[in-house]
Amino acid sequence: MNQLIARSGLLDDFFKDVAPGFFVKPLHGEGLPAQIRVDVKETPEAYQLSAEIPGVNKEDIHVHIDGNMVSLRAEVKQQDAQTDNGKLLRSERYYGAVSRSFQLPVDIDNTTARARYDNGILNLTLPKKGASVSQRLAVE
Repeated sequence: MNQLIARSGLLDDFFKDVAPGFFVKPLHGEGLPAQIRVDVKETPEAYQLSAEIPGVNKEDIHVHIDGNMVSLRAEVKQQDAQTDNGKLLRSERYYGAVSRSFQLPVDIDNTTARARYDNGILNLTLPKKGASVSQRLAVE
C-alpha cells in the first residue's frame, strides 16, 4: 500500500515550530476558504441551497444562473485596525474572492428564483423549470 505524505502539511508544521511569529495569519481565523461550502436539498418543485459566506456584505455576493449551471462568487473585504491616539499600532487586512460553480440535474427557472442572505448564510430557492412537453410532428 502506497502512502503519501502531504508536503505542504509538513512544511506548515515545520514553520509553526521553528518561526511561529514569522508568518502572520489574519485575525478572522484561517482566512479565505478554498471554496464556498454548500448544502443542496431537492423537493419536487425546487432546489434549496444554503451556502456559508460569513463576513461578506450582501452587495458583494453574485449569483449567476445559466440553465442548470449555478455560480456563486463573493468578494471578501475584511480589515481590522487598532489605534492609540491616532497612531496605528497594528493593522491586519485581507481581501480576496471565493467562488463555487456546480451543475444541477435540471434547468432552473430564472424568473422565480430567489436569494436571501442572513447571518453569513446565503439561501437560494431555485425552482425547477417545467419539463418541455414533447410533441410529435405530422409528416406532410
